[in-house]
Amino acid sequence: MNVRKPFVWLGASLVMVVLAIVFAFFVEKVTVSAAGTALSENGWKAYFSEPIAKTSITSGYIYVTDRSGKKVDAAIDLSDDRKTVQVNGLQPGKYTLQMDKKAVDGQLFKLLKKDKLEFTVYESIQSISSADDLQAYFERLKDMQMVTSSHDGAEREEMALDSAESSKASGGNDYSSTNIQVEGVDESDIVKTDGDYLYSIFEEGIVKIVDIRDPKQMKVTAEIKADGDYYPSQLFLHDNLLIVLGEKFERNPEKKTMADRMMQSNSFTTARIYRIEDRKHPAFVREIGVEGYLKSARKTGNMLYLVTNMQPYLWAMDEIKGETLRPVIIDSNKKEEKSFMEFKDIAILPGAMEPSYSVITAIDLSSAKTGKLETKGFLGSSEQMYMTKDHLYLTAAKYEMSTKSGNKEMMIWHPAKVDTEFFKFKLDGTNVNFYSSAELKGTVLNQFSMDEYEGNFRVVMTEGNMWDDKNPSKNHLFILDEGMQLSGSVKGLAEGERIYSARFMGDKAYMVTFRETDPLFVIDVADPAKPEVLGELKIPGFSNYLHPLDENHLIGFGYETVARKNPSGGEPFIVTKGMKISLFDVTDFNHPKEKYTEIIGGQGTYSPLQYDHKALFQHQNRSLFGFPVSIYEETGKEFEVDYKGSGAMIYEITADRGILLKGDLVKPKAAGQQYEEWEAQVHRLIYSGDSVYTLSPREIISYDLNTFKEIETLKVK
Repeated sequence: MNVRKPFVWLGASLVMVVLAIVFAFFVEKVTVSAAGTALSENGWKAYFSEPIAKTSITSGYIYVTDRSGKKVDAAIDLSDDRKTVQVNGLQPGKYTLQMDKKAVDGQLFKLLKKDKLEFTVYESIQSISSADDLQAYFERLKDMQMVTSSHDGAEREEMALDSAESSKASGGNDYSSTNIQVEGVDESDIVKTDGDYLYSIFEEGIVKIVDIRDPKQMKVTAEIKADGDYYPSQLFLHDNLLIVLGEKFERNPEKKTMADRMMQSNSFTTARIYRIEDRKHPAFVREIGVEGYLKSARKTGNMLYLVTNMQPYLWAMDEIKGETLRPVIIDSNKKEEKSFMEFKDIAILPGAMEPSYSVITAIDLSSAKTGKLETKGFLGSSEQMYMTKDHLYLTAAKYEMSTKSGNKEMMIWHPAKVDTEFFKFKLDGTNVNFYSSAELKGTVLNQFSMDEYEGNFRVVMTEGNMWDDKNPSKNHLFILDEGMQLSGSVKGLAEGERIYSARFMGDKAYMVTFRETDPLFVIDVADPAKPEVLGELKIPGFSNYLHPLDENHLIGFGYETVARKNPSGGEPFIVTKGMKISLFDVTDFNHPKEKYTEIIGGQGTYSPLQYDHKALFQHQNRSLFGFPVSIYEETGKEFEVDYKGSGAMIYEITADRGILLKGDLVKPKAAGQQYEEWEAQVHRLIYSGDSVYTLSPREIISYDLNTFKEIETLKVK
């Protein structure tokens, strides 16, 4: 009897088990993900977590079949990085992307996780027809998570600041108006004025109406106090209406069912409308709200538009039904104050792969009590917003797919590999209809990066990561026609830098990029098919907000910078110094000039204007520009600064006289004070008649607009 055979067999089995465990441990699942729907004009894309074989398309390892399983003739292309498959030329209908395992052959320890992916092509976006359809959409995406890859922390902080919204000043003759981007399209803010009264949000969510008709005797005439779980954040004025936008939290009763208690988010964005003919007694008229968080708000004519994002509690999907995955709408006019959005008002955005909603709410203000309300829910996330009187644009980043652990697919943000989807909507009163979309390379900084002019949509974008030597950042300008088809572009500007600010002025575009110096690009966009760079100016520092002075001059607000030697060798360290105001002369488009500059304070000095355009004060008739500011100076010791004071500064800025300080409204620090007090910091400046007012959480101070001498202080806390 051969007793060695069982041991040989056992040893071989153990080896096989070990090899299986090793293979299972080290094998990498190549995941593929895609939206479940697409528009025929845009085509459809599938995203792979790893590069697939170059011959996948030509060898027929990847192909498309129709609903009967028959192979269809489609245009299939593989991206340069071999991680994206683009399918074009399909008629409306149901299809399946078939994937053979040979698509990843030759790549050690890699397996294709799926061998097929179903999708539907439509002629136009389709409404959700039932609870089952809605449930299916979220089921498809519920295991998807979003994480970000690590990159430089300082850059992340700058990007967060820079992505705050900015816009163009309207400026009135008798009193201030909010600094807006598009003429005739108002933007919400923390303070509004009608010249006789100012309306502002103060601490603890209290909205106060302040009589400023006599700057020597300012007084609070009324307060609108926040209740329990309601927190005001923004305001609009419309004729004799005050509109308070805020966030409302609702607690679910303990005794409700598990489904009710887990039903979506309990946070609402609401608009509370008050009549203010009697400034002493504002009268509540109506509350309108939608579940989710406010992204942006605009008002044009009698119409108010709110854009909110809402994400259901996907982890509770086993406990809740498809019909309860809809956003909840609030309308105090209705007998049932809260109701779910109708299925017919929910549609899937082209290419949507996010388990969330972008909700557009349209409110007719022509009748405060009975004005029409319409809400549209679009499945898919949104980030930046740009709006004209006729169109609304939303952006959504398209992230790279990967699998990090277990069976869950993760949306990974690699700064060098992010594209952006643009969605265009037509506005006609309360009718908001999806019109078209486009996908472009890179990311959008803020609303200033976008513009509509003579039917064309223009946008500047940064692709890549400025600290990635293997795939350095580069900047592009794209022009799309009315149907969101590409007309022309300028690509690859300022390699290794990113966009810090942009401004479109008619047939010219101005863009500031930065890494060590501040290149200001002047780009001719008069011919949508052939945009071209006319001039470039390189100077120290950078502007993170550009504001037009006239057709030949721009004002830049930003920072002065200096380069310090890197003790380890390589690139020098770039250190921000004081706040910088630049007046750019672009009369000669081919040779832009920095005509005048002003440096305020030293390292540590900052202004809200550098990340919030609404902090800009402007008096057009007097050529005055102002902003809140906190001033620090350097002590001479490395990384040590000394706080000097905070308040506001007002300059006269003209093309011929330059930048002249007119009003220094900075309050010096108290003895022993090392940092500014938040309650004393100026957040906004406004003017009415011959007076200017600074607003802080603690007080309102009036000044003479001619001498800038203090008149009176009104304590509001």
